[in-house]
Amino acid sequence: MTSNKHSNPSGINTKLAHCGNNPADYFGFVNPPVVHASTVLFPDAKTLKSENQRYTYGTHGTPTTDALCEAINMLEGAEKTVLVPSGLAAITVPLLGVLAQGDHALIADSVYGPTRRFANNMLRKMGVEVEYYDPTIGRAIETLMKPNTKVVFTESPGSNTFEIQDIPAISSVAHAHGAVVLMDNTWATPVNFKPLDHGVDISITAGTKYPAGHSDILIGFISANERTKRIVEDAHMFLGMSVSGDDAYNTLRSMRTMGIRLAHQSKTALALAQWLETMPQVAEVLYPALPSHKGHEIWKRDFKGASSLFSIVLKGGGEKQAHAFLNALKIFKLGYSWGGYESLAVEVHLEDRVFKHQYLGSLLRLQIGIEDFDDLKADLEQALIATKL
Repeated sequence: MTSNKHSNPSGINTKLAHCGNNPADYFGFVNPPVVHASTVLFPDAKTLKSENQRYTYGTHGTPTTDALCEAINMLEGAEKTVLVPSGLAAITVPLLGVLAQGDHALIADSVYGPTRRFANNMLRKMGVEVEYYDPTIGRAIETLMKPNTKVVFTESPGSNTFEIQDIPAISSVAHAHGAVVLMDNTWATPVNFKPLDHGVDISITAGTKYPAGHSDILIGFISANERTKRIVEDAHMFLGMSVSGDDAYNTLRSMRTMGIRLAHQSKTALALAQWLETMPQVAEVLYPALPSHKGHEIWKRDFKGASSLFSIVLKGGGEKQAHAFLNALKIFKLGYSWGGYESLAVEVHLEDRVFKHQYLGSLLRLQIGIEDFDDLKADLEQALIATKL
């Protein structure tokens, strides 16, 4: 694919509208074509032997997947982006690429649950020493570094409890010890935070969430800097990871509106979070964009904005109250994932955490969709009333 000939726009929505798109490469059509392919033909035996042509097999890329990778590279400021079939695969592939038997991996205690399960089972089974650290540790992570520490895995904000990490400080310490820094950046996306600009080596995004945006695609992105691009390329190839042309095309199409959707959803989320802080049934709202959040100052320093996901703590509520709240919801639906157009709610359980925080009631995670503020507020209000059993 010819490189995008657009100038370098500064506005995020302009970038999203034009990234990964050069109509001159495909006869003037405004969108890249969907290429369905496994086999690629070679013109002669010499080329077949050398594989000296742009495309050699479907798992190694097509014009459709290249278009999406080009777009993500521009957004992330990455040297190399590869696509994988899910957000979880975007986590596991680089971990498998970097780590080996005898290595030590430091993982934030607030990571996405499946990340923890992979670390506890697959990584430990491989002979990797897994250690969880307090996500708010910052530069004090120095005390946990070992000669065999190869990975520092970060996620900011943390899943479900939304701790903000000091990514530049952690990255600086990790690099001083020769470790590779990975970050799950699904919550912010590169629209609101660019990990590679803050010292991270490998940026991970579940494209399933905001990039795809319609709850109908499973896809993940792994974006690497110069230091780690070969690691990512090799792990991606050795593990046989690829995505379909249709999923790549539809993700790129949805990304055109990602900035607009995020802006609308985060505006509604902030307004709802502020209102929920005033409700007598709510003990706490865990949302970094709120001044009351413990990590608010670091968030304000490093992030360009917030997304639409946060949690609330029901005051004094147990499982009975949590279920009453969830069952009373009408517009909010009950379901995992987030980042789509629809509002969702789930109950959060934190039994596996090492660094436990005692919340003053049940923890509920809310995903704010594109619905109108007044309708969502009314739905939450009647659900809060239902907790008075």
